[in-house]
Amino acid sequence: MKSPRKSLTEGPILKALTMLALPIIGVNLLQTGYQLVDAFWVGRLGANAVAAVSISFPINFLLISISSGFAFAGAILVAQYAGAKNFKMVNHVARQTLLMAFLISLVVSIIAYIFSPQILYAIGVEEIIFDDANLFQRTIFIGLIFNFGFIMFQSLLRGIGEVKIPLYINGATLLLNFFLDPLFIYGWGPIEAYGVTGAAVSTLVTQFISIALGMYILFKGTTEIKLSIKAFSFDWPLLNKAFKLGFPSSIEISARALGLTIMTVLVARFGTEVLAAYGVGSRLISFVVILSLGLSKACTTLVGQNMGAQRIDRAEKTSYYSSVIGFISLSVVGLIFFIFAEPLTRAFLAGDDNVVGMGVDFLKITSLSFGFMGLQMSIIGTLRGSGNTVSSMVLTIIGIWVIQFPVAWYLSSHTSLGYDGLWWSFPISNVIPALITLGWYKTGRWKKKNLVHSNAEG
Repeated sequence: MKSPRKSLTEGPILKALTMLALPIIGVNLLQTGYQLVDAFWVGRLGANAVAAVSISFPINFLLISISSGFAFAGAILVAQYAGAKNFKMVNHVARQTLLMAFLISLVVSIIAYIFSPQILYAIGVEEIIFDDANLFQRTIFIGLIFNFGFIMFQSLLRGIGEVKIPLYINGATLLLNFFLDPLFIYGWGPIEAYGVTGAAVSTLVTQFISIALGMYILFKGTTEIKLSIKAFSFDWPLLNKAFKLGFPSSIEISARALGLTIMTVLVARFGTEVLAAYGVGSRLISFVVILSLGLSKACTTLVGQNMGAQRIDRAEKTSYYSSVIGFISLSVVGLIFFIFAEPLTRAFLAGDDNVVGMGVDFLKITSLSFGFMGLQMSIIGTLRGSGNTVSSMVLTIIGIWVIQFPVAWYLSSHTSLGYDGLWWSFPISNVIPALITLGWYKTGRWKKKNLVHSNAEG
């Protein structure tokens, strides 16, 4: 068995956090790039096309979230076993979580494809964009198993501290996607123009390539993880442990994604123009969310390995550094978004000044609270890394369902703000939940949980 390339349980903490965070953020930026590239090319088709694509984004996010909590379970267990120097269990956890993940994502993909029209009817999609939205969404649903498989691949590698390989794969497939998008959207030569659906076809192709490369790397043993077909059998006690660890994360991420879906329903009440503005604005904000998630995932890995090594002091210092970096860096990004809100919006929505104005308002109202998002996500990363996924879940649900959704509904429906009330719910739900999360973290209860021991058998 190979030994880790670099130790995350000794040496300068800030350096270790940075070495993890930068490639993870790079990966997340590239993944966001898929959505931005789609929005860039589809935006040339007009506001209706943008709305048709935008409507599927939170739904797709929700469905991936149902399964992706188990990817967090895999990453957390792998990180803690790696910190405890138990690499036989690292491989065993990788096999079990991959097996479980593929089965779950397959079931979700089939069900989502069948009920795609009913989903769109339920959220009130207008007839003018219904057919395009349904065809685009169904094509995306076909790729759920590829998408989630690659998410699991990245999570397992992140658990052992290998973050560069996913960066290279994402970079290559994003570049390919940039050229495939116009090819399938507008057609060329013998290739038919698929319109809006062409963006989904392009994404489907690149997702398949990504997971194929990921599985090749895992089975070849390029990293500290090496899989074998013969070793794939169900370990029910470990699966039960992974389920208990991953299920709260699934609920947490699903609650976040479902909140986005409910927000889309609220936005859709104000018509296609507001929906298009929300689609562009939410995609730009998702860029910031991805930044905070990247830092959060780096924090999870570093905290997890140090908890597994019984280095609670290093885990706590990691959390502190991550929180400070998250707050300051995302505050700077928010200021940039505030200043350049109009050109950023126009880059992804051509020709309609009214819709652009709505999108600019959305960005300006939301952007100055980004730092609080970075603070909260860093602490959430600490909780996950230490195995406190239930606490992470509860804090997330409070932020979305107790604060954001009720505020958005009340301000948009019962005040003169109208759809601007939806925009104001975002900064409110960034600041208040961050302060609540910080207060819980300060109690120190998260330090008492450890999933493995340095002398764990296996």
